Amino acid sequence: MKFDEVRDAYSSVAGLYIELFGTSGQVHAEDLEFIGGHLSVPSGTVLDLGCGPGQITGHLRSLGVDARGIDMVPEFIAHARAAHPAGDFQLGSMSNLDAADSSIAGILAWYSLIHLTPPDLDSVLAEFRRVLIPDGKLVVGFFDGDAFSAFDHKVITAYRWSVDGFAERLAQAGFTEVERRRRPTDGTHRPHAALAAQLR
Repeated sequence: MKFDEVRDAYSSVAGLYIELFGTSGQVHAEDLEFIGGHLSVPSGTVLDLGCGPGQITGHLRSLGVDARGIDMVPEFIAHARAAHPAGDFQLGSMSNLDAADSSIAGILAWYSLIHLTPPDLDSVLAEFRRVLIPDGKLVVGFFDGDAFSAFDHKVITAYRWSVDGFAERLAQAGFTEVERRRRPTDGTHRPHAALAAQLR
């Protein structure tokens, strides 16, 4: 996967994406509870990687979290800064984070890993491991499936993972699973999965 291809694909539909997903009210309430429950760290910075329009970054900040949003799509960062002027939003890539080793308390990657092949995912998880403090928290959301498989996402090719398969990838990268959630399709949305993990 080429990160610039993903960036350009999302840039081309940024306005529609913001309209559909740009506020925390458009995020499932159970997901906000799951994210907040694991990333409401008492101190330290939480990175929302692939933050999009900044809706979940803003939600975390409303909970008192020092959350910072990072995305490689300029239109998303511009919107996030306008919608959340007190927030901290930066252009950047999760594959090369501008953060010191062992300096970040938590990471949220909510549907921002869905375009990664297994080798790319392993590389990104290694970068997460580099920047997280000991016992740092990681929360990921992704499309649930019976096995790793590609599908025709509306923006650009994406991948489903089985929950066990994704959890195994996290374990190989040095994370211990803390909690998992699954939600079947409701006829409109694809099956959903989320994992919370802690760096060993």
